[in-house]
Amino acid sequence: MRGAGDHLSIGERIAFYRRRRGRTQEVLAGLVGRSTDWLAKIERDDRPPPRIDKLSELARVLRVPLGDLLGQPELFEEENELDDVPAVRDALMSPRRLSKLLFGPAADAAAAPRPTTVFVERSWDDYQAGRVGNVVAALPGLLQTAQALEDAEDVSPTTREHGLAVSARTHHLASTTLAKIGESDLSWLAAERAMHAADASEDPLVLASASRSGTHALLANGRFSDALELADTTATWLQPRITERDPAAISLLGMIYLRAAVAAARHQDRSTATELLRLATDLGTELGEDANHWKSSFGPTNVVLHRISAALDLEDVPYVVANGKVPVDHMPAERGMTYRIDLARGYCLAGQDDEALSTLQLAERKSPQLVRNNPRVRDTLRDMLKRAPVSGGARSSELFRMAQRCRAVQ
Repeated sequence: MRGAGDHLSIGERIAFYRRRRGRTQEVLAGLVGRSTDWLAKIERDDRPPPRIDKLSELARVLRVPLGDLLGQPELFEEENELDDVPAVRDALMSPRRLSKLLFGPAADAAAAPRPTTVFVERSWDDYQAGRVGNVVAALPGLLQTAQALEDAEDVSPTTREHGLAVSARTHHLASTTLAKIGESDLSWLAAERAMHAADASEDPLVLASASRSGTHALLANGRFSDALELADTTATWLQPRITERDPAAISLLGMIYLRAAVAAARHQDRSTATELLRLATDLGTELGEDANHWKSSFGPTNVVLHRISAALDLEDVPYVVANGKVPVDHMPAERGMTYRIDLARGYCLAGQDDEALSTLQLAERKSPQLVRNNPRVRDTLRDMLKRAPVSGGARSSELFRMAQRCRAVQ
């Protein structure tokens, strides 16, 4: 993160960037349509952080990425051998990517697409298992090979289409991973590459899958209405192309509805979010199982988890607490981790700190890398620490130790 350390709360980051921009509390509060008292309490951490839509507005006014206010993580400081984001950036921003006419085909442009598919899908497996450091380590080579597949000449149309599909899949993985670790600008660049390759592949399912990366990137950048537009456009385009109720197509359409529901909820559009969740529910029922076509994790359970996430964004905390206990051990670890963080946040907002801590500890055991580098986890732990007994005790000691592991305290 640029400028403010990850040990700061959201309120402290807002104050940091407000002072950097030379704004008074009165001026900044007026620019986002709130009172000076509201902003002062936010900055002092005397009230919970603003909703994600209001944070996005504050980020726009302060001219910083949304991730800078959220405290998006710098990946895995304790595992530097897997922290190779600069190499991913180099692969995405190579001058060769700018013009095939100027640079000509890459030297290894004859790379075979089918063996590459195996390596890409293995990295998708790592992502879903929560081993994001492994994905970051693999991405530079995968992205270079993807470019070679796009540059390949003198190949059959079938081989070229498959190579483009592999490139789209690779850049989708890059975009989703980069969004997860807080590299929102790079995430958008990778998503754009995924969509261009998917367009050229002329495969509707490849394009539908790649569009998910676009929604991830837009959500990471706080562009909720744009994410909703992309998801809605993709769903409208894909629906008539599902001719035989293919489970893979159903799964992709269902996930597009779920991503759109998240965008609507973060945009505080309750009615649209509710309708999109209903459409996804119908597709989950039609699919009839918790599947993982195209690494989508789509099925009835994932619909329930997104309903909980949307309720949290819409500040319906009682719903989250009442409906939050969902069996997820059969789901990919990354999906289960995201759900448990949402549930813990709901418990925290409801003042049920013991349940919140237990939920975070379970998530940490399942996906330690992702939990310890997640800004929402840090904010939740800080909120609980404020209410913890000053004298300590067994439970508060566990809380403090987890806060240390997650760098929520210095």
